[in-house]
Amino acid sequence: MKEELGYMENNKVEVPKPKDPNSLADQFITFYEIVKILRRECPWDKRQTNESISQLLIEETYEVLEAINDKDDTEFSKELGDVLLHIVMHSVIAEERGAFNMIDVLKKISKKLVHRHPHVFGNVEINGEKDVMKNWENLKIEEGQKSILQGVPKTLPALMRAQRIQFKASKVGFDWDNKNGAWDKIEEELSEFKKEIEANNFKKASEELGDIIFAIVNAARFEEVVAEEALQKTNNKFIRRFQYIESKAKEQGKKISDMTLAEMDSFWEEAKLSE
Repeated sequence: MKEELGYMENNKVEVPKPKDPNSLADQFITFYEIVKILRRECPWDKRQTNESISQLLIEETYEVLEAINDKDDTEFSKELGDVLLHIVMHSVIAEERGAFNMIDVLKKISKKLVHRHPHVFGNVEINGEKDVMKNWENLKIEEGQKSILQGVPKTLPALMRAQRIQFKASKVGFDWDNKNGAWDKIEEELSEFKKEIEANNFKKASEELGDIIFAIVNAARFEEVVAEEALQKTNNKFIRRFQYIESKAKEQGKKISDMTLAEMDSFWEEAKLSE
């Protein structure tokens, strides 16, 4: 829209330009000024609140992940820009209501990074990555966090949240001695689930199913597999193969609902072989 491009009626708003196009500081300041202009001049940007654009930040973050998974660096750089826009927009809105500003955001994250890396900016000695993560969690407690698990957002997708919970608990020693314990737990939870199903106790069975999924995620963590990404890959694989069946049905002038299961299974296997 015209307004979003920096135009208001017949008067063109001057677009800020960096003094030095190759200066990171100048580019950021220019970008920040553009966002502030949009807050003043664009009807849509002007009426937004931190709450109204909160879900859009989640959407943009997932678009970053998609670009990473697709190994598309052109889209990756664009999508990072969209996330940066939301970070700056949120900061500008907060500044307008007197809560904090972009300088506060940068000061706090810089202070946090220095404080949580005493092995880099201090004199703490470590013996590898495990010590880094353990120190990180202990420092968060020192900073006033009441629980190791406090920093896991409730709004995370369930698989991702489960893996983060398990990861954080493991960093303070609450973990299986080895991956065999994690795999045994799956068998235990599966047995309990079957028992509740056989007893027609479906409310309890639902809880046990959650325990099975949680246990599988834990086993995935031991194998260094990101459960959320693994399931998304399977979702995408299913879509590809199912759409192959749909295309074959169309070629035959059929509706997929008119196909037999045997026909669909045959085309499913074809799709697998083509991969």
